[in-house]
Amino acid sequence: MIKFIITLSLILCPAIPLSAQTDLVTLDSCRAMALKHNRQLKIKRLNIKAADYQHQEATAAFLPAIDFSGGYSYNQKKLSVFDSDQLLPTKTFNPATGNYEFNLVKNPTTGEPIKSPDGQYIPETVALIPKESMTYDVHNVFFGAITISQPIYMGGKILAMNRLSKFSQKLATTLLDHETEEVICAVDAAYWQVISLSAKHKLALSYITLLDSLRINVNAMLNQGVATKADLLNIEVKLNQAQVDLARVENASTLALMALAKICGLDLNTTLLLPNELSATSLLPQPNINDSLNHVLARRPDYHALELGVKMRQQQERIALSEMLPNVAMVGAYTFSNPNMFDGFSKRFDGAFSIGAMVTIPIWHWGGDYNKYRIAKTNVNIAKLSLDEARDNIALQVSQATHKAQEAQKTLIAATTLLDKANENLRIAMISFKEGVIPSSDVMEAQTAWLSAQSQLIDAKIEVRLCNLYLSKALGTLQYDTNS
Repeated sequence: MIKFIITLSLILCPAIPLSAQTDLVTLDSCRAMALKHNRQLKIKRLNIKAADYQHQEATAAFLPAIDFSGGYSYNQKKLSVFDSDQLLPTKTFNPATGNYEFNLVKNPTTGEPIKSPDGQYIPETVALIPKESMTYDVHNVFFGAITISQPIYMGGKILAMNRLSKFSQKLATTLLDHETEEVICAVDAAYWQVISLSAKHKLALSYITLLDSLRINVNAMLNQGVATKADLLNIEVKLNQAQVDLARVENASTLALMALAKICGLDLNTTLLLPNELSATSLLPQPNINDSLNHVLARRPDYHALELGVKMRQQQERIALSEMLPNVAMVGAYTFSNPNMFDGFSKRFDGAFSIGAMVTIPIWHWGGDYNKYRIAKTNVNIAKLSLDEARDNIALQVSQATHKAQEAQKTLIAATTLLDKANENLRIAMISFKEGVIPSSDVMEAQTAWLSAQSQLIDAKIEVRLCNLYLSKALGTLQYDTNS
């Protein structure tokens, strides 16, 4: 009996802190590991880089574009202007008329020009242009061009795309903040789950120790004839059930540790040693819930993301509108080829500059561009409605999280009071059993009540921490180390 009382006193006394441990994994270290290794956060950081590149691309559209194009072609045949040698009539200056006149064959008698049977005048002298002189070698042709184009007015498309890219940058950063909060909440939930199961594992061991001590005492009493076999069997049934519950808690604790390791980006079989952070029973301070809804919305990254979504839809609407407006651009080019015809036919590279303006005016596309604009305008209205819906949902979230946090605080107070009563009830039951006033069944009932009170207190402490966490997230005041 003395051994039983000593065992109970060791169980009911405060746990000695493990100050000698130096390799404990704290909540902050778990958060840091998760923020460093989480794949979704890595994706969000890459999205920020992609948004930066997209903004640079949109900014480049304001500047002139310079391009080069070139090519080579092989032609089977040469290029000839004439199909045969050409004979061209000549002219002679006539002082009497002051004009050049064709040199024609004339009738010696009448002096009139003579016509051929086909009715054409017969030239007296001709100039010969051989076919070979107008035949060009174009078997191998090299060509190229350097062009430069400068947008002047594109219907506002370039400016809208630039604004859209800026909003994309902000959205990528906001989504990273939102995902970070989600990871923090997941880490905290997994961490406190491990802490809870660790505390319940110790509690299960303590309960088994109590039952085992009671079984030894009852067995001694049975040998002395002051207890029955039924009393001993009842204790052994309770003891077997407690051992089964211990095995369940151990399995659940192993799985919870694996889940925590996964969230932290560690190997699933990594051994994590967590401190006992449930020794304190004092209430945790609640976040400030007196802020107005507008202040809460200003701190919520998910709401800010929806606001940016509305702005992005508005810029997409502006881009769709630009498809129906004129486009004006300046164009310049330097084209060259070999062979070239700038100074007769020459088999060498030569080129020339050109500059001009280009205007494109949409006239009629059978309503295609206008319907695209109406789709974009509808998407703006949808985004605005989603924003209004999110505002109401956030207000509801804050209200629910506030009530749950307050309820958790009250539950913790009640659980603490209940445990005090269960401790006193167990103490009295043990003394009464020692004095032979009550049977062992009453002691087991008191032990069961003490076990339930301890378990409820553990759950209440975990619930307070998680409810405060979710309330902070709902209010947009969740604190974490951004340098992790």
